[in-house]
Amino acid sequence: MRKIKLFILLLIGISFMLSCGKPNDAESVPIPDISGGYTIVKKFITAGYSQDVLKKDNLLYMAQGEGGLQIIDITNPEDPQTVSITSDGARGYSAKVAIKDTAVYLAAGSFGVTTINASDPTAPEIPGSNSSEKPAKSLYIMGDYLFVAVSEQGVKISDISVPIYPDPKGQVKTSGFAYGLTISSDSAFMFVACGEMGMYIFDISVFEQGYPIYHEVGWCDTPGKAEAITILEEESIAFMACGTSGLQIINYADTNNIHIVGSLDIGGYAKDLMYKDQRIYQTAEMGGLQIIDVSDFTNPKLIGVVDTEFALGLDMDDEFIYVADEDEGLIIISIPL
Repeated sequence: MRKIKLFILLLIGISFMLSCGKPNDAESVPIPDISGGYTIVKKFITAGYSQDVLKKDNLLYMAQGEGGLQIIDITNPEDPQTVSITSDGARGYSAKVAIKDTAVYLAAGSFGVTTINASDPTAPEIPGSNSSEKPAKSLYIMGDYLFVAVSEQGVKISDISVPIYPDPKGQVKTSGFAYGLTISSDSAFMFVACGEMGMYIFDISVFEQGYPIYHEVGWCDTPGKAEAITILEEESIAFMACGTSGLQIINYADTNNIHIVGSLDIGGYAKDLMYKDQRIYQTAEMGGLQIIDVSDFTNPKLIGVVDTEFALGLDMDDEFIYVADEDEGLIIISIPL
């Protein structure tokens, strides 16, 4: 894999010299050279191929592909310290991470979900075999339930009232392949990013321990491949990372007329995103971290790009953005005041 990526990077370098830009995964698209004041304060090499990151207190929990879970202390963001690495028994390719209390869940593709007891972060333990939600693409926790996007099988639900022992319950069938999901704050609606089929909304208001059939109440076709989704509920707006089609902004106020109101394709492959203070922070693989002003949903504007090798997952607090980069490990970026 490393040799292939080095070859790809060589081609990218040649393209960059010829076009003064950085190519998209699928086609040559110049990416603006602007930082917007966002500055890398630390690059920290990790034990595996960093896929995702989640911050809790002063610790980062990082999904590391075949390397399982790495926990990093960022009390001093300029000097991160590895607390532990859990790879023995972490089957599959750990691509996404979620946490409930001291239980850590890793979406491990065809191996389902790995559950890790991290009550002692210096010595995490894997209490049992992987759960059956597979192929696990991403995770979302609602109270005592774990929702797992499982590609062509839709979304599966497990009871995690005993966090380290997920108990599989129901399943929601989706059109297309479920890659990412989120749930409204009132637990009434589930939004699913379904690859080439775009966004689907399901009514989960009558939950009944995860067993009933949840009906689709809305759909919006999107260009590209819908990978991840986040919502701004007070405005009935969904933001979606759609691969080679970049950011898509969707108004779902009227479920009979869900429609795209704005978009921005900067280059790279839009993979994951977060919303904070009228800005979208989006990872775009070779396109790095992209910061987009979405104060006007119909006219999103690029205000910053942080160049990284292969940006995948991200998390953030009020001062820093934490990027899981498959090639560079952990990248810590300061947010301008």
